[in-house]
Amino acid sequence: MDAKPNQQNVTTAENVSREEGTDASAHAAVATGAAAATKAGGALGDARLLVLGMWLGAAVLFSFAVAPGAFAVLPARELAGALVTRIIGVVNVGGFLVALLLLATAFARRRVATTTKTGRAWILEVSALALLALATGAGQWIIGARMAALRVTMGRPIDEVAASDPLRLAFNSLHGYSVAAMTTAMLAAVVAFILIARRNRG
Repeated sequence: MDAKPNQQNVTTAENVSREEGTDASAHAAVATGAAAATKAGGALGDARLLVLGMWLGAAVLFSFAVAPGAFAVLPARELAGALVTRIIGVVNVGGFLVALLLLATAFARRRVATTTKTGRAWILEVSALALLALATGAGQWIIGARMAALRVTMGRPIDEVAASDPLRLAFNSLHGYSVAAMTTAMLAAVVAFILIARRNRG
């Protein structure tokens, strides 16, 4: 008479064991997915930091070495100006593209790295990258374009234009705005770099 209860107990135990095994498998799958997501987020963070660091290094090199060196070494200021204009165009466009790329991946990484805190620091990072895009874009397609137009209007080397000439004064003013835009872009990049590095460590 005890055979049926014993059989029922064995069946119940087997069902419980199967359920525990299923739960363990589900937990293992979740843990594996979380680990994969964390690894992917870490790789993406490292790549973002590398790209931003490369642009920031190029901008610093241009501002403190290439531009001053061109005006100090080249025999004509017009040649130095043409060289600096060419290089700053590359730096500005590169900074604009880098900022757009990092802005796009900022949202992607926020979805991937679910365990990372993305509060005010994330908002500040996105704001810094947006400022980087704005500063480099304005420096290239607004300020730079107006400076190029003034060069064409002058029709001769800038040094041959009187210092009191309205065109020369306008050019000098735009040059100051160009320096301010590049400085703003570099400061924004530094802020974004620090925030991305902190997120990578976290």
